[in-house]
Amino acid sequence: MRVLVTGARGKVGVAAVSELGRAGHEVIASDLGPPDSALPPGAAHYIQSDLTDAGSADAVVRGMDAVVHAAAIPVPIHHPPHVLFANNVMAAFNVVEACVRWQVPRLVNLSSETVTGFIFAERPFLPPYLPIDEHTPAAPQDPYGFGKLVIEQWCDAAVARSELSVVSLRPSWVQRDAEDYERNLGHLVRDPFQPSLGFWSYTDNQDLAVAIRLAAEVALSGHEVVYVAQPDNATTHELGDLVARAFPGANIEVRDAPPAAGGGPPRSGIDSSKARRLLGWSATRSWRDVLDEDGRLRVAQARRG
Repeated sequence: MRVLVTGARGKVGVAAVSELGRAGHEVIASDLGPPDSALPPGAAHYIQSDLTDAGSADAVVRGMDAVVHAAAIPVPIHHPPHVLFANNVMAAFNVVEACVRWQVPRLVNLSSETVTGFIFAERPFLPPYLPIDEHTPAAPQDPYGFGKLVIEQWCDAAVARSELSVVSLRPSWVQRDAEDYERNLGHLVRDPFQPSLGFWSYTDNQDLAVAIRLAAEVALSGHEVVYVAQPDNATTHELGDLVARAFPGANIEVRDAPPAAGGGPPRSGIDSSKARRLLGWSATRSWRDVLDEDGRLRVAQARRG
């Protein structure tokens, strides 16, 4: 397929471009910056584009077999709310409209676990149950999570009026490399019972790139929302124990799950079983591959770095 990846200079975009290229697809990469990007030389044809401009989005989407929309301001803490919301929603709106106009068969929309609202809530609240899944109510209070929800709803509208099919992926906290794992998850390994509004979940960037490729390739119609997270949590403790200790007195139902074949590490606060069923996705990486049980880089990884 001829696949456009927006946000191709970002953490997720770079990995998606590489994964799609390895699979034999013709990849077109696009982002705000000039062509001297973080992409490996020769990995993909690069087009500089501001997707908040409808004409630019129209131009880069035309002629594609699939579009992976990963472009966005990634967190709501470094930009004024109106800037973040306008950028993320209008860029996605323009991409969706271009896909409909040019009859692109497939859109992979990078959404977020923040759609549920817990992580950036100004008035904190907790889910009714864990692990979180696609049926967990969406109640975002912040411009980032709310914008992602609006984009998902616009994807609903697009598939209702066209032949476009959409997979909206909701990854958890994405970890790019060993240093990311130590910096972001090391403290959870060392101090597991501190409250985690991501519920001790995380997503490996390379495994997410595989999910993106599978979402671009899978045969389906309509719009499917799918969580993507590693099946284990970022601690050595069971999910029920973490909830009881970190949120004492909270009314959170920790639902039973089938035991992993041959046992396995404690499960994540996000249920990615739909990704396995719909996309055939399975995780291949864990924080345990790079960190020890004190949350520090393993010696071999440190030497390699």
